[in-house]
Parts: sequence; C-alpha cells; structure tokens
Amino acid sequence: TNIGSILASVNPYKPIPGLYSVDAIDLYRQHRLGELPPHIFATANECYCCLWKRHDSQCVLISGESGAGKTESTKLLLKFLSAMSQTSLGAPATEKSTCVEEAILES
Repeated sequence: TNIGSILASVNPYKPIPGLYSVDAIDLYRQHRLGELPPHIFATANECYCCLWKRHDSQCVLISGESGAGKTESTKLLLKFLSAMSQTSLGAPATEKSTCVEEAILES
C-alpha cells in the first residue's frame, strides 16, 4: 500500500508472473504516483520525475528485516531507473538494458 510517497510492501516469497516485467515498467512510467495500484515502479517513477523534471535531489530508503526483500527491491528500483534513463536518451523501448545497468544490477 502507499502512504503518501511511502510504499509499504510484503515479500510474497514466490515469483508473481508479469509483476516486474518490461510491460509493467512501461505502464508505471506513464502514470503518476497514486494513479495505479501501489508498486515499487510507481515509487521509482516518482523519484525519477522529481529528479529530472523538478531538479530535486532524491533518496530512497529500503528497510526491512532479513529476508524481507530489500536486495530484490533495490534491484527492481534500479531496473526501472535504468529503463527510464534509456528511454530519455532516445533508446528504443525494446533496448532497455545496457552494460551500465547490468553492472549496477550485478553489484
């Protein structure tokens, strides 16, 4: 659920098909926070918009106990931001992965 710009989420401990797909990235990049159901991509999009359109510095805090999904959440957030930066550079929608993205996600 969303609490303002805060996303409270629960690790389902199982994959949910399509939840973090390229289609989900494309869907959430076209909407503002609160227009679609709560999602980490909605939070990432809000950060991206504030960073580039309003020139506001951004910080994302991902917190939780061991096994809560902090590392996976971080990877998903970076995946979204990387895809958005590729789109803003004029890269085709199908080409959302770069060496930089892969290096960040692998780290």
